[in-house]
Amino acid sequence: MGVDAQGVSRERFCLIPRVLVFPVDEKGRVLLLKGASNKKIWANLWNGPGGHLEAGEGVPEAACRELLEETGLTAGSLIHCAQIVVDTGSNPGIIFFVFKAKQLSGELRSSAEGGLAWFTQNQTLNLELVEDLYTLLPLVMRHRANEKPFWGHYSYDQDDQLVMKFSRG
Repeated sequence: MGVDAQGVSRERFCLIPRVLVFPVDEKGRVLLLKGASNKKIWANLWNGPGGHLEAGEGVPEAACRELLEETGLTAGSLIHCAQIVVDTGSNPGIIFFVFKAKQLSGELRSSAEGGLAWFTQNQTLNLELVEDLYTLLPLVMRHRANEKPFWGHYSYDQDDQLVMKFSRG
């Protein structure tokens, strides 16, 4: 089967793939990144490390690369927690794959993406987070390695407010 047989069409809804990683240490704290003030999106807001997939790269490889680039850490265990489709109201939309990273090693270091800090789950609720993290982060932190990933769908209402829906596989 060649590329043409894949049925790719610009008239169909397309998705840009991204990854989002939440490193968790042995104390159960989560490492978050405060977006640099010069970032186009999420400047000065706390989020997990992550970004776009590069050409020729698989989803787990992208998660590991982004984790290393943005934190200096590698994960001995990468747990796939969720897949979330973002309907932006136009084409393309976004799909992001959410991971929890455990058994961390390496030397923690900030990057051009922003500064890093460890937080307990309760502490995160008092931070200026990217808006979906108030809901998403507790779901990720409760997710266990032996569970199937959960599904999410984000869209925007007529007032441009984020609408989030989650379900189990």
